Amino acid sequence: MKEAVHSPEHYTKGIEVIKFTNSWNLNFPRGSVVKYICRGGIKDPLTEIQDLEKAKKYIDFEIERLKSVQAIRN
Repeated sequence: MKEAVHSPEHYTKGIEVIKFTNSWNLNFPRGSVVKYICRGGIKDPLTEIQDLEKAKKYIDFEIERLKSVQAIRN
């Protein structure tokens, strides 16, 4: 029986993404980018483009956050 909750196959291609993002201490948007890039299309090949669009959205969130931080500093 495949484990659907703990370490499902699409989460464990080498290293679990959450372990990688935690080891780099990535914030939520950056961790989400890594997650969607790494898992894109693996769970469901029909959603690969959607997964990459989600990664792109989180990149945009992070860029806007950084711009806000820079604006406050200036």
